[in-house]
Amino acid sequence: MTELAKKACVPCQGGVPALAGEELARLRSELGDSWSVVDGHHLERALSFANFVDALAFVNRVGELAEAEGHHPDIHLAWGSVKVTIWTHKIDGLTESDFILAAKIDLLPV
Repeated sequence: MTELAKKACVPCQGGVPALAGEELARLRSELGDSWSVVDGHHLERALSFANFVDALAFVNRVGELAEAEGHHPDIHLAWGSVKVTIWTHKIDGLTESDFILAAKIDLLPV
């Protein structure tokens, strides 16, 4: 388990800058290669599954985790695939909580 996955998501109240530069790069380096930072704005991970049922089961696990953490990603479900997109809407950018949620998603069975 990564150090990020051991932390809890903290609700953003706004008024803080989005991550950038060295801090963004440092947190990105703590995630696996399956996550991409897109335009310095959000995290994205695409997953493939053998069928719709397996993809839906993964989406449900992500949903349960998101509720427990109080941090909710965008999830796109299609037959055999799932795309998870994470950012902090309140600041329209990335915070440490986004990386924490990504690290916890990485621990879910696929």
